[in-house]
Amino acid sequence: MDQKIPTGRQIAAARALSGLSQAEVAGRANISVPTLKRMEASDGPATGMANNVAAVQRALESAGVEFIPENGGGAGVRLRKETA
Repeated sequence: MDQKIPTGRQIAAARALSGLSQAEVAGRANISVPTLKRMEASDGPATGMANNVAAVQRALESAGVEFIPENGGGAGVRLRKETA
């Protein structure tokens, strides 16, 4: 996690791309579902304790999601390309 804090929308989009439920992501990040819901509802950078946001980002990255920083084209997420 060498990038900026992901936005709530990035987290929600990453979860949708990964096909994981809120309960699954929360479990993998060792946080509560209400905490994840608050992060996803954030306007701008995800709100919450920095270690919890980082844990969610790591959980989603381990599920194959790549967070794309704001680089003039807008922040986003995508699935990592599978390697053979």
